[in-house]
Amino acid sequence: MARKKQEEEKGIEAGWINTFADLMNLLLCFFVLLFSMSTVDADKYEQLVTSMTESINIFDKGGSSIGEGAFVSTGTDQLISVEQYFNEYENPGESTEVKEDESKRTDVDGNPQPNDSPDEDLSNAEKQYQAKKAAEQKAKADELYGRVNDDANRQNVEDKININIDKDNQYVQISLNGALLFDTGEVDIKKSVLPLMSKVGDILKKYSTHRIKIEGHTDNVPISGSFRNNMLLSTARANSVFEYLKDVKKISPKSMETSGFGEYKPVASNKTAKGRAQNRRVEIKIYTDK
Repeated sequence: MARKKQEEEKGIEAGWINTFADLMNLLLCFFVLLFSMSTVDADKYEQLVTSMTESINIFDKGGSSIGEGAFVSTGTDQLISVEQYFNEYENPGESTEVKEDESKRTDVDGNPQPNDSPDEDLSNAEKQYQAKKAAEQKAKADELYGRVNDDANRQNVEDKININIDKDNQYVQISLNGALLFDTGEVDIKKSVLPLMSKVGDILKKYSTHRIKIEGHTDNVPISGSFRNNMLLSTARANSVFEYLKDVKKISPKSMETSGFGEYKPVASNKTAKGRAQNRRVEIKIYTDK
C-alpha cells in the first residue's frame, strides 16, 4: 500500500506538463491568429532580403538568388546594422541622399571637400576670367601711362600738366588748369598758353588711334555774360580745345569727343579759392582701347 501511495503522489507532481502544453497551444493559436490578420508587403520584403544578401551576406555560403535578386556571395563581407536597412526602406532615397551630401562636404578624415556644383565651377571660372581681364587691363593702362609720361618729359611740360590713371585702369588723363587756359568767363584759349597746347597736341597725335575724350569743368561760382550757366561754359571750353587739336594739330575728329560737366564733378572743395582753382580745369582722357 505504501508503494502505491508514492506513485500516486508522483503523478500529481507531473500534472503541470498538461497545463504548460495547453498554454503553448493557446499562444501558438494566438500568434497564428495575429499573423493571419496582418498583411505582408511581399515586394518590400523581397527587396529587403535581396539587399541584405547583396550588402550584408548574412546567408553563410549562400549559392542561390531570391526571386530575381543578385546572387548571394560566399561569406560575410561587411558588418552593417539591420536597423539601417529598415530605416532605408521606410524612407526610400533619404539615406542615400544624406550619404552623398556628406561625402561632398567631408572626406574620410572629416576635412571639408570643395563643392563640385557646376554652378560654383562656372562662378569660379568666371571670377578667374574677370581677374585675368582686370590684370591685362591694368598692364595696358600702366604701359600707356609710362609712354605719356615719357612724352611729357621729352616735351618738357611735365610740371605744367597733371597725368594720372583712373581707378578702373580705363584711361590715362591729362589735366590742364582752366585759369591757365582761359580768362574768366571766356572760351577762347589764351595766346600765352598756345605753346603749351601745341606740345600737348604733339603728345596726343601719337595716340590719335585711341579714343580721346575732352571734358570741361568749372567751379560753382555763378557767371554772367554770354553763357547762362557753368554747364554751357564748360562745354564751350571743351569744344575750343577740340577745335584747336583738330584744326591746328590735325588730329582726326573721329577719334575725339567733347562734353561739359560744369561744377558737378569737383575734385576739390569749392569753399576755398584754391579748391575752386583746381575745379576749373580741362581733362583730356586717352583710353587704352583703340
